[in-house]
Amino acid sequence: MKIKLHEISVRDVVDGYIDSAENGVVGYGGKLNIRPAFQREFIYKDKQRDEVVRTIRKDFPLNVMYWVKSDNGGFELLDGQQRTISICQYVQGDFSIDHMAFHNLTKTEQEQILNYPLMIYICEGTDKEKLDWFKIINIAGEQLTTQELRNAIYTGEWLTEAKKYFSKTHCPAYQIAGDYLSGSAIRQNYLETALKWIAARDGIEIEDYMSKHQHDTNCNDLWLYFQTVINWVKATFPAYRKKLMQGLEWGIFYNKYHTNSYDPKSLEKRIVALLDDEDISNQKGIYEYLLDGQERHLNIRAFSPKMARTAYERQKGICPKCKKHFEIEEMQADHITPWSKGGKTTAENCQMLCADCNRRKSNT
Repeated sequence: MKIKLHEISVRDVVDGYIDSAENGVVGYGGKLNIRPAFQREFIYKDKQRDEVVRTIRKDFPLNVMYWVKSDNGGFELLDGQQRTISICQYVQGDFSIDHMAFHNLTKTEQEQILNYPLMIYICEGTDKEKLDWFKIINIAGEQLTTQELRNAIYTGEWLTEAKKYFSKTHCPAYQIAGDYLSGSAIRQNYLETALKWIAARDGIEIEDYMSKHQHDTNCNDLWLYFQTVINWVKATFPAYRKKLMQGLEWGIFYNKYHTNSYDPKSLEKRIVALLDDEDISNQKGIYEYLLDGQERHLNIRAFSPKMARTAYERQKGICPKCKKHFEIEEMQADHITPWSKGGKTTAENCQMLCADCNRRKSNT
């Protein structure tokens, strides 16, 4: 890879700056692609953004940036997107610092910013060399997420289309499923979640799915699948509860259980009853429990050591199943009437079974 250092003024970088949801972000007279497919959305907080401009106004050195020369004679911004957009937004009047926008500055102050030399390394090399370098130079910066690194590898028209649906602020995925997803669209959490679900459907890894579809011209398979998952969730559990439902693996549930028949009204009645059950330690597990019937999702409240000791003394150390004597350390507390049949985690409903008998009971 060839790398050469250049000094390029803020004036030249800001020239022709456009930030368009449809056409991306460009600058440098339209020749610099500021947000290529592998780049993240703008994530700087106000303080970070302001410090970039303050650094320039004080004529302090700003960290070097990296551009890559494209085959068409233009450039792609390899590293420094956040700083570049911060600078361009300030000059264009998108924000102010200390109540002073760019147009409020004196002509001398404006010229000082516009003439400030940005240190740019312009690189030439193969796609693999560029992407390898991208991963290396970002280690010390705003840490890339796993999905952002995947995006750097599997670039193409498919990824560009997928990011329109899953990676923009108030993107379509946010509009229909923001209440059910955790994380941030612009940090690629929504895209990663959708890919995790659809890859699991196909029995493959996310990387395998992205590799398979990298050169597709659209992401219809992913977007239609995602909509189907969310519609299934909303139809099956129409009463939304944010604290319980946000961030669950709905796509994984859909893959496993969507062919089963469920009555939403009956499910809702059971949810209300389960939420009122003090023995349930993990209420977020209620939904998967209703889908597969496995009590382990609920983390049923365990008997206290005092309850266990009381039951052990009452039984005089005898396991009621095999009729053998055991030390308390060799026995396990168990519900006499199972929780699933209305038994509660109380001293009266506690019995001590030897480990073998308890295991056999659990397997029946």
